[in-house]
Amino acid sequence: MAEWGSERGGGSGGGDDTLAALREHVAELQLPQIAHGRRAIILFEGLQGSAKKFALRQLTTAFDPCHFVVYPTTFDRREASEGHWLARFWRQLPTAGNTAIFFRSWYRRVLDDRVLGRTREETVPRVFDEINEFEAQQRDYGTLLVKLYFDVSADVQEQRLARRRLSPWRVRGAEDDFIRADDAAYQSALEQLRANTDTRWSPWRTIDGDDERQAAVAALEAVADAWSKAMPSGPPQLVAHSG
Repeated sequence: MAEWGSERGGGSGGGDDTLAALREHVAELQLPQIAHGRRAIILFEGLQGSAKKFALRQLTTAFDPCHFVVYPTTFDRREASEGHWLARFWRQLPTAGNTAIFFRSWYRRVLDDRVLGRTREETVPRVFDEINEFEAQQRDYGTLLVKLYFDVSADVQEQRLARRRLSPWRVRGAEDDFIRADDAAYQSALEQLRANTDTRWSPWRTIDGDDERQAAVAALEAVADAWSKAMPSGPPQLVAHSG
């Protein structure tokens, strides 16, 4: 397994000009993916208040809207109790030329759901094995997988969530029982996730989420780096048909 943090995204700056240039660069890199019919998956993982959504907005502004779908992954008791727990993610895999973006993902099962008591502890080793096999299968069928984990300090997280609670438009619910960044059980679960799923074929890229704009820059740089390495550099060859 690769060393956790070896793919850490630091960002080259957080200004609007930098973000605008990165969005344009990402848009250009998506063109060969579409033309060659390549599939891609991007995961946005991390606690509430870790700047994931701001970075997601920057990325989706760059992408061609006809060639990506965003799937927000929440706890679904019905999905959790009917059939294999990965079944819904199989249904959401991208088709040729398209990208599936998961705002939270199958990793909820070994992070939030585990900490909140929704995942039985005796199943956790098996879940890690199933995740690694699932991701290896995507790799084997030519799908690019980029896993972004947004880190955040406890102080910054609390400041952001306190501002959110002032908004009358915030819908209260189970998701508002947020897990704090300094929660010992969460940090233990995160360390086990790092040890078990930071694989050679599917490494994690850690994004420092304390500065919102720098986090977005780092996330787009990570996507651009992955796309530039994985996607063809030239247009597909046209095949002439005699007739």
